[in-house]
Amino acid sequence: MSAADRIELRGLRVVATHGALPAEHLLPQPFEVDLDVELDLAAAGASDALTDTVDYSQLALAAEAALAGPRADLLEHLAVRVARAAVEVCGPASVSSVTVALRKLRPPVGTHLSSAGVRIRRTPEQL
Repeated sequence: MSAADRIELRGLRVVATHGALPAEHLLPQPFEVDLDVELDLAAAGASDALTDTVDYSQLALAAEAALAGPRADLLEHLAVRVARAAVEVCGPASVSSVTVALRKLRPPVGTHLSSAGVRIRRTPEQL
C-alpha cells in the first residue's frame, strides 16, 4: 500500500443536538466533518471498478448516520463514532487509519467564533 493512498470526504454537514450545555440538548446546530480513510487504492486505480474501492456515498451516509445518532456531550466522542462507522463500511482489514476532523459551526462560547472542533486519527485496532 502507498502511504499516500486515501479517500477524502470534505464538508459533510449534519444538523443535530449534541453538546454538553443544556441548551444544546434542545436546539439543533450544524456540525461539519472531514474524513480521510487511508487504504490501498492500487486495485481501483488499475481496474477502474467500483468493486475495487469504497463507495464514497456509502462512506458519507455512514458518517452522517453516526452524527445523527444518539446525543453526545463531546466532539471527541462523536469523532470516534464517525471513525468507527467509516471502518465498518470499508472493512477493518483494508483500513490503515482513519482521520476525522469534526467541527461545531456555531459553538455557544459567548464570543464570535466560526467553529470549534477536534481532529482524531485512529487505526482499526484503536477503535
